[in-house]
Amino acid sequence: MNNQLVIAALGEDKPGLVDRLSGWVTDSGCNIADSRMTVLGGEFAVLLLVTGNWNNLAKLENQCDAMQDQLGMTLHIKRTEQRPAEGDYLPYGVDVVALDHPGIVHNLASFFSQRNINIQDLSTSTYAAAHTGTQMFAVHMVLDVPASTHIATLREEFLDFCDRLNLDAVIEPVKG
Repeated sequence: MNNQLVIAALGEDKPGLVDRLSGWVTDSGCNIADSRMTVLGGEFAVLLLVTGNWNNLAKLENQCDAMQDQLGMTLHIKRTEQRPAEGDYLPYGVDVVALDHPGIVHNLASFFSQRNINIQDLSTSTYAAAHTGTQMFAVHMVLDVPASTHIATLREEFLDFCDRLNLDAVIEPVKG
């Protein structure tokens, strides 16, 4: 089961989509190794990493158009390989909370990109503050920080950067 396929699916949110999508993968003799699924507005977005033997993955690829029609979703499929280990990295988590305004994700991504730090995972959400109802924005990231990075300097630069942008932030090693 070393062969891998990424499936991206997007369509109107309705009950039963996960059941039907996962059933299609299982019925094809494949396995969902990793996934992200969420509702964005009125749309249901899915990312799946599917593993299986070459023939079973080919079956999924061949059934893609029919499944799009059955699910009412747009499907994109791409063969992939296991990500090679590229050097020595330390996993760090970043959590940021701020008043919602445009550019937060871009500013954070730019900060880490300029330091050659890869963003492994990123999720955001908005919510109303408890007592005031003010629109808030939260970001959670997992980073691949090169082991050669001086962490105290990175932390200081990051927290200064966040202070300038009025972002409440924490950066700490990922545990576990």
